[in-house]
Amino acid sequence: MKFKLRLKKNQQIALLCGALLFPFTAPAEVLDNIIAIVEDDVILENELQREVSTIEQRIAASKSPIPPLSILRRQVLERMIVDKLQRQLADKAGINVSEEMLTSSATDIARRNNMTLDEFRAELEKQGMNYASFLENMKNEIIVNELRGREIGGRIKVTDREIEHYLETQGKVGEELNQYHLGHILIALPEGASAAAIQKAQAKAEELVKKLRTGQDFTQTAMSESNDGNALKGGDLGWRTLRDMPTLFVSEVDKLRQGDVSEPLRSPSGFHIIKMLERKGLADTHTIVKTKVRHILIKTNELVDDAEASKRLWTLKERIANGDDFAALARAHSDDKGSAIKGGSLDWVEPGALVKPFEEAMSKLKINEISDPVQTQFGWHLIQVLDRENRDNSAEFKKNQVREAIRKRKIEEETELWMRKLRDEAFVEIYSNRL
Repeated sequence: MKFKLRLKKNQQIALLCGALLFPFTAPAEVLDNIIAIVEDDVILENELQREVSTIEQRIAASKSPIPPLSILRRQVLERMIVDKLQRQLADKAGINVSEEMLTSSATDIARRNNMTLDEFRAELEKQGMNYASFLENMKNEIIVNELRGREIGGRIKVTDREIEHYLETQGKVGEELNQYHLGHILIALPEGASAAAIQKAQAKAEELVKKLRTGQDFTQTAMSESNDGNALKGGDLGWRTLRDMPTLFVSEVDKLRQGDVSEPLRSPSGFHIIKMLERKGLADTHTIVKTKVRHILIKTNELVDDAEASKRLWTLKERIANGDDFAALARAHSDDKGSAIKGGSLDWVEPGALVKPFEEAMSKLKINEISDPVQTQFGWHLIQVLDRENRDNSAEFKKNQVREAIRKRKIEEETELWMRKLRDEAFVEIYSNRL
């Protein structure tokens, strides 16, 4: 049964009273199916069971031990509650995903896996995954990412001084960068927690550390006890450099050998336990291929359609082959006025500086070779590569890495606090006797 139950805070009491005064069969059945009330929405038993089954299959496929069903249901339900709160907030903000955008995203995923969309769909179904469910999950992910971008992204700033400070204190260009594969458990605290609640959470974290150090399975413990979003992945944070992890972890991880478990680390979100799963070094040198390129652009408009634009460029290419000067033709015919006065020159360009179709065509050209007409969002181009060279841009590359890593770290920290606040301030009623 699919329905939407609109309830204000504490209105479930009135609903229960109504069921007693007017004991119809249908409302009683509806209440029996409700596992939790989340603001003005509900989570049903069959929704929870479906999600639990999906998670069980995923854990089994990874050959990790599956936690007891009661613990798994509680963890999955908590994640569903936070997801539902985010979707409700997104709905209020008018965030949605069109069918065209959803199909485009699915097609892009299929292409990255070297499949057509039909082949990708068949492969999902072969693996026992429902395609409609896959699209719904992807839609939710896109919406939630858009919401977090609006709520958090705009507040995140990374200054040049922060980058300089990091490079002065932690980053030495040319040296090896350590990478760390981390496990993480969070014992969460609500905002404004009492001293008693803090003491209780700390005691729990310290007890878990003792058990983990004496051999208790970290993955199973994270699934059972962690309040972090990675709990159902066994607390696995993946591989990270110092730049890619929360500030709180930075001073701690370098002390840990492989297999070590940290003492509880306190943050506004609660107490964190980290385990060093693996560590390795990575060289920090970086080179790029820069390309010296020029082009002639013909834009399309009411008078010049795609066919006409392409035809004009074929004519120009033939003239160049017969001895006409590329630069002179660019000055005379190119609709890119900025480069036209320089004979079509875009000078030296780095990877990623130009739109994808242009860059893909450019990368296939030999030195002095001229492309066939190439279409981009700007119109049609003739492209000529004049030179290529490898350049060491390790220093600039590292600055960009540091900037992105600091931003990522800030976003993670802010997201954790935002989600905890969203959960703490929401009205949520869980029928624990049905778990």
